Amino acid sequence: MTQQNLVVCTKCGVVNRLPPNRDGADGQCGKCGARLFSGSPQDIDAVNFDRQIGRGSLPVLVDVWAPWCGPCKMMAPAYEAAAKALEPHFRLVKLNSDKEQALAARLGIRGIPTMILFHHQKEIGRVSGAMSTSQIVSWARGNMPTGKN
Repeated sequence: MTQQNLVVCTKCGVVNRLPPNRDGADGQCGKCGARLFSGSPQDIDAVNFDRQIGRGSLPVLVDVWAPWCGPCKMMAPAYEAAAKALEPHFRLVKLNSDKEQALAARLGIRGIPTMILFHHQKEIGRVSGAMSTSQIVSWARGNMPTGKN
């Protein structure tokens, strides 16, 4: 039996099932119709974060940032380009630490930008500081268990 990918919509939070033989790049949410992968990381709130980590089957790369952070602004285009390279095999999202202070505290964020990689509901990697697109892609793929990237 082949396992379906469970992809959580970043817009409405609904869990969508995608057959493994279907290219998820063109998938749409069954509830709201939004594209499941836009090639652009979406800002999410704490509720959507918990759904992404807890219900989705894809690795989730979270960029924790703030609007006043210079290095965060500098890294934003690289993170967006990384989304184009990593989707639909990874879910890339952004978490505004100013808007979601309780979640940032729960995650133990001490500095920004910080990227955290989750897979199967567990944190499997964390790095702080601005990175280039190639560094982000290499870091994300390099932190996945063999055969999962």
